[in-house]
Amino acid sequence: MSKEAVFTMKLEPELRDAFMAEAEASHRPASQVVRELMREYVERQRQAREYDAFLRAKVDVAQAQIAAGQVASHDEVETRFAARRRALRAKAGGADG
Repeated sequence: MSKEAVFTMKLEPELRDAFMAEAEASHRPASQVVRELMREYVERQRQAREYDAFLRAKVDVAQAQIAAGQVASHDEVETRFAARRRALRAKAGGADG
């Protein structure tokens, strides 16, 4: 990977000094540490955007189902899953309850 871009930033002298000391203590150049931090930040942001898009799609599907009347009441859901629990317990040889 080519390292042709220069990145200049302003920061507090105390932060710079502490950062430089930690980079030196880890026996790594400060520029390498900054590149790693930038890569991690870019990846976290990408993952956050993908997750937001995933959730938005789920919400959109749910809203479309609600608009189309494809809904079940709380009692209907409880009845269905109670029947599933009973069937699974019976299959496993457990007691109904």
